[in-house]
Amino acid sequence: MDRERSWQVVEQERRYLADLLESIAEPDWDRPSLCAGWRIRDVAAHVVLAPQHPGPGRMLVGAVRALGRFNKLNHDMAVRHASRPGADLVAELREHAASRRLPVVTTYRNILFDVLVHVQDIAIPLGRQHSMPADAAVDGANRVWQTGWPFWAARRFAGTRLVATDVTWSVGDGPDEIRGPIDALLLLLTGRTTAMDRLRP
Repeated sequence: MDRERSWQVVEQERRYLADLLESIAEPDWDRPSLCAGWRIRDVAAHVVLAPQHPGPGRMLVGAVRALGRFNKLNHDMAVRHASRPGADLVAELREHAASRRLPVVTTYRNILFDVLVHVQDIAIPLGRQHSMPADAAVDGANRVWQTGWPFWAARRFAGTRLVATDVTWSVGDGPDEIRGPIDALLLLLTGRTTAMDRLRP
């Protein structure tokens, strides 16, 4: 999937998420997301921050506070930003939906799968169905499989072949097999075990 199409999907997903969050009741903002230890408002804040990420200086200060642990840094920054009213987070999502600004440590391909997965982290616990664009889900699954940290998908599924049933896509090699829709496979690759309900051997 080329860069232009990737950014189009990122913008669409951000705008969908803004519409979704605008429709929920205030208590729903504090419900657990699919991302372990993150509330819906925390995940929303993380998506909001991607196109307006702090510069290297603030990142360094945050990294020191987080004792060099990147996952904790990400979480702490999101929680701090999530303290603002939900309406403000929705407004920021809309304001920056079309932004192509990247955090200093990532690429547009990472932003693509990041927003695809995080929209599901919020939508699924709220009982909302939202389809991922198939081409974007394929690109995201390939990226996660090819990249080690932080998911180590190829290592975790060593000896297993993963096969999409709705598009032409497969990875892995071995006697075991997991089959299902590409969006569910992407969620599985990124550690969302809820996806197992839609997968089969």
